[in-house]
Amino acid sequence: MPIQLPSLEELERIADHYGFNIPSDRMATFRGLIGHTLGSYARLDELVEPSLTVKYPRQPGFRPPSEDNLLGAWYWKTDIHGAAGGPLAGKTVAIKDNVCVAGVPMMNGTSVLEGYVPDVDATIVTRILDAGGTIRGKAVCESLCFSGGSHTSDTGPVRNPYDPTRTTGGSSSGSAALVAAGEVDLAIGGDQGGSIRIPSCWCGVYGLKPTYGLVPYTGVFPIELTLDHTGPIARSAADTALLLESIAGPDGLDPRQSSGLRPDRYTQALTGEVRGLRIGVVQEGFAWGSLSEEDVDDAVRDAAHAFERLGCAVRNVSVPWHRDGMHVWNAIALEGATALMVAGNSMGTNWKGHYTTSLLDVYARGRLSRAQDLSETVKLTVLLGQYLQDAYHGRYYARGQNLARALGAAYDAALRDVDLLLMPTLPLKATKIPQPTDPLEVYVARALEMIVNTCPFDVTGHPAMNVPCAMSEGLPVGMMLVGRMGEDATVLRAADAFQRGAFSPPAPPAQSTQREPVALSV
Repeated sequence: MPIQLPSLEELERIADHYGFNIPSDRMATFRGLIGHTLGSYARLDELVEPSLTVKYPRQPGFRPPSEDNLLGAWYWKTDIHGAAGGPLAGKTVAIKDNVCVAGVPMMNGTSVLEGYVPDVDATIVTRILDAGGTIRGKAVCESLCFSGGSHTSDTGPVRNPYDPTRTTGGSSSGSAALVAAGEVDLAIGGDQGGSIRIPSCWCGVYGLKPTYGLVPYTGVFPIELTLDHTGPIARSAADTALLLESIAGPDGLDPRQSSGLRPDRYTQALTGEVRGLRIGVVQEGFAWGSLSEEDVDDAVRDAAHAFERLGCAVRNVSVPWHRDGMHVWNAIALEGATALMVAGNSMGTNWKGHYTTSLLDVYARGRLSRAQDLSETVKLTVLLGQYLQDAYHGRYYARGQNLARALGAAYDAALRDVDLLLMPTLPLKATKIPQPTDPLEVYVARALEMIVNTCPFDVTGHPAMNVPCAMSEGLPVGMMLVGRMGEDATVLRAADAFQRGAFSPPAPPAQSTQREPVALSV
């Protein structure tokens, strides 16, 4: 639609919003001045904007029927082949459904976006195909990725391969479930509060939130510019390193990427040798009151002792700031997500890089016409985020960003004395998927309660990885390894050595068609 000159009534509504008292004759003059300026915008509509590369042919694929999608983890199936050779040749990959794959529908967990078909490939998609990978489809993710549970997607819940009555965790719910179930070798996840590590933990697979900015976010639906991460999920630390090696590095289009951050040969770091590595067990990562389960804490402490047997120097460390990490994250995530993901219609402003304008257009129309269809977690975010902006004018967001430096400095100080930090990825095992009769409080709790250990590292940007370390009551338990900024290779080296020498998770049982009723909405 060509750009339109606003009516006087539209300008008067804007003036009222900003508290301007403009006489009608003066408003008419303003309108004339605006008309002259709109010529620039009309010219923009005539120019061809640069786009992201689409290098490999593909068919649109299909939505799998429920009988072929027992875990509810597939949103869309494809068969996109990349280069004939490369490090990912022979590997199959699922792409989280917040990532643009040209010609393949994208829903990002919400019916508000349903029907959108991207016209671009995200940078990581092109890199996977360049490396010889085969993309098998789009994995279900939670509604706008704002849930650590797997019950908020409008496609229905994603079920845990170890117990289909339980959550996989989110928001990369389908990605972790498909890897755990053996339906793909590798998957892409996203992480703003733990969304790679949470489902990796509860599905018993390996998931790395890379150092902030190491992997380009270009062509991925954002939540908050300073929290956005995307990265690999796999059934082994070695395959996690392989996928990271294929997707890491600057693309020149993502403002999250530091000019000084460069990728490494992560697979070459996997020597199996960790003797002399210093590991600090963060005491504040355990015993989160009634949230923590004793068997989880015990299993992670046992895993720390296993590192001792592998030759590591393991000791307890204290990082008191860790207990305030979630408070800092809340201040940034809730107000920041409201501004960018909702009010900013998925793209926002004031940053240089690639804007996926087709996504912005479709999402904005859907959000404005179908706001009621947004999930309860997104509504909670908007209600609180907008209140904070209206009442306190961004003060708490600003304080949160300033305090983020102090939080990061506290971890950096601990990492001067040790090489890695260790704690439970999540303080509890996978919970039951909420039932239709459960109250709103339960729906929200199952979506957000588990992020106390994961979300601080989205704020600081340190590399943090879930490493399966035990089974308890038939469910996976994960420990989290955290490294210095840019030292993702050290994290992967330790994870690989632990898998080789201490624990490798068993495969989940065969999938069953038995299902319990669950809540799709409240």
